[in-house]
Amino acid sequence: MDFSDPDAPHNNGQSKIVKHEDAAPDSAGHYRELHNFARSRTGDTVLAEDLVQETYLRAVNSDSSELRNMRAFLFRILNNLVTDHFRKLRRTRERFSTAEVPDIAADTQNAEDQLIARQRLKILQEAIDELPPRCRECFILRRFDELSHAEIATRMNITRSAVEKHLAAATAHCTRRMRERG
Repeated sequence: MDFSDPDAPHNNGQSKIVKHEDAAPDSAGHYRELHNFARSRTGDTVLAEDLVQETYLRAVNSDSSELRNMRAFLFRILNNLVTDHFRKLRRTRERFSTAEVPDIAADTQNAEDQLIARQRLKILQEAIDELPPRCRECFILRRFDELSHAEIATRMNITRSAVEKHLAAATAHCTRRMRERG
């Protein structure tokens, strides 16, 4: 795989087509660029390293058989990963903020109703925690991160049918737990 810039002088200004099967994350020049970019966006060296490694992993495993500009492709993947990281971080903070508890119980009439609402929320959280890891990940991506079935399938590297099966199983489990304990 040629990670070099297609506009570099050694390419005589012509874009080189990069074959997927030739992919290997061994370009130190792009690694440093990608790492510096990720570190500048995240402010975290360790996270930047993780994101760059994930970038190379996705590039190597990509379905694309031919690319004209590997550098641009790597930066696109990395930029998407950084965006996803901050989106997930924001949603996690929103989901677990203390401001949500009063919102959940805002429609209740008294302290007893508020207590019941909190208990039901705890039962739901426990039910989600009981799910198998892949099923739980799929459920969280759909219900909390609001990703489509296609986006979940791509992110988890599974079929849309598998996504639908995971979601059905997770929903059935959570519903069953809520009925049993709530």
